[in-house]
Amino acid sequence: MKEECIICKAPLEYLTENEYMECAVCGKKEQSKARCIQGHYVCDECHTNGMDCVLEICLNEKSKNPVYILEKMMSMPFCHMHGPEHHVMVGAALAAAYKNAGGKIQIDKAVCEIYSRGKNVPGGTCGFWGACGAALSSGIFMSVITNATPLSVEEWGMSNSLTSKVLGKIGEIGGPRCCKRNSYTAITQTVAFAAEKLGVQMELDDIVCTRMAQNNQCIGKRCPFNPQNKK
Repeated sequence: MKEECIICKAPLEYLTENEYMECAVCGKKEQSKARCIQGHYVCDECHTNGMDCVLEICLNEKSKNPVYILEKMMSMPFCHMHGPEHHVMVGAALAAAYKNAGGKIQIDKAVCEIYSRGKNVPGGTCGFWGACGAALSSGIFMSVITNATPLSVEEWGMSNSLTSKVLGKIGEIGGPRCCKRNSYTAITQTVAFAAEKLGVQMELDDIVCTRMAQNNQCIGKRCPFNPQNKK
C-alpha cells in the first residue's frame, strides 16, 4: 500500500506559504505547509510518536552496519514511508554502528543527543530549506561523536563537510523526495567519510530498496537503490 496521509492515506500536498492548521491527532494548531488533499494535518510530534524505541535499539544492537540498524528502525510502527523520524534515525543508526566498529563514544549519551537535535529538524526541509533532514542527521552524528561546537576548528569543518557531501549526492540524484533513498544516501556517504577522516570502518552491504510500492513519488531507475539497477 502506498503511504501518504497517515490518517486517510490520501496524497499529500505542499503549499508554498505557511497556513495555520490543526493536527488531526492532538488538536494542536500551528503553521505548516503540508497536509493531505482531504485537509488532514499531522504535527511532527504526533507523526513520530513511539520513536523513543530508537534508543533501546541502539543500546542493544551489535551490528557494525548502519543500514541494518536503520532497517530495524524503519520496520517499527512509528516509522512511515516519509517523515521527520528519519532526521533522528539516520544519525542514531550511524552512532550505534560507529560504536560497534570501534568508535570511542558513550552510546547512550550520543544517541540521546542525536535524538534531541534531530527532532528539532522539521519535516519538509529537503524542499523548503534546500537541506534534506537525513543529510542534516549525518552532520549531527559527526558533530556529536567529535564533540563539535560552533567554536570548534577541525570538528566544525568535518561536520559541515560531511553534510555538504551528503547534500551534494542527494542533489545529484534529484527529486522528488524519498526519505528512504535520502537516508540510504546519507549513510553510504557517511560510512566512507568516517573511514577516511576518523579511521573507523563501519560495514555496509549492497543496498536494495524494498519499499518502492509504498512510494507514490518513486523515481524508478533514477534511484541508485532500485532493484533493477542491481541486475
